[in-house]
Amino acid sequence: MYLEIVSPEATLFSGEVTSVTVPGVEGEFQMLNNHAAIVSLLQEGDVSFQGNVTLEEEHEAKFTKGSKGEIVLAISSGTVEMSDNKVIVLAD
Repeated sequence: MYLEIVSPEATLFSGEVTSVTVPGVEGEFQMLNNHAAIVSLLQEGDVSFQGNVTLEEEHEAKFTKGSKGEIVLAISSGTVEMSDNKVIVLAD
């Protein structure tokens, strides 16, 4: 599936991933390939994703590597939309 993470300053990441985990206001949840369409508010926490990922050098410092090899981005709030195997995270 395709993931795009957008902040007010720039698009931090865009590319193919195998899973995305986000901090929803009702609790953390994960989206995999062919997940049902969803729109949700996000709270402070970590957006993490897995796959054969290449980060752009100019944004690489904003991300960390998790204990299971996932890529992690800390956010303070935002929204997520999943539709037709495309996930868009608007992050603050």
